[in-house]
Amino acid sequence: MQDDLIARQIHLIRGRRMMLDSSLAGLYGVTTSNLNKAVKRNLERFPSDFMFQLSREEADALRFHFGISNPSRRGGRRYLPYAFTQEGVAMLSSVLRSKRAVLVNIAIMRAFVRLRESLTTQQDLVRKVTELERMYAEHDSRIQAIFEAIKKLLEPPPISVRRRIGFASDERQ
Repeated sequence: MQDDLIARQIHLIRGRRMMLDSSLAGLYGVTTSNLNKAVKRNLERFPSDFMFQLSREEADALRFHFGISNPSRRGGRRYLPYAFTQEGVAMLSSVLRSKRAVLVNIAIMRAFVRLRESLTTQQDLVRKVTELERMYAEHDSRIQAIFEAIKKLLEPPPISVRRRIGFASDERQ
C-alpha cells in the first residue's frame, strides 16, 4: 500500500481529518455501496464522532474540487457521501473482516499518525522561530525582515474559492 496514496485521500472536513467512503472502498477493494451497506448493518459501531454524512453543500464543494460527476445527470453518486474519522476507519476493520481490510487499516492508521507528526513538527518550528524573533527583536531591521519571510513560508496556503468553469446560462447569470 503506498503511503502517499493514502495520505492524499485524507481530507480536512469540518475541521477534522477524514476519509470518504468512496476512497475507503477503493482501498478495501469493495464497491462503495457494499461498504456503506456493511456500515449501515452495524450503525451502533459508528457514532457521529466516527462517521457522518456530508451535507449537500459539502458534497457540492467536493464535486467541484475533485471533478466528480453531477448526480442530476447520467452517472455519479445519487446520495450524499459518508466521511470517516481515524476511529471510524479503525472500526471498519471489524465490520469488513477480511485480511485486506486489516492490512489497509494498518496502512491508514500509519498515514494518520504521520500526518499528526508532521503537523506537530511544523508547530514546533513556528514556536522556535517565534522564540528567536523575540531574542533578536531589538536588532537590525534586516533580521526582522528575515523572520517575516520565514513566518510567511510557515503559514498554510490560503484556501481560495474557485470560479466555476464553463459558460454561464441565462438562468445562472
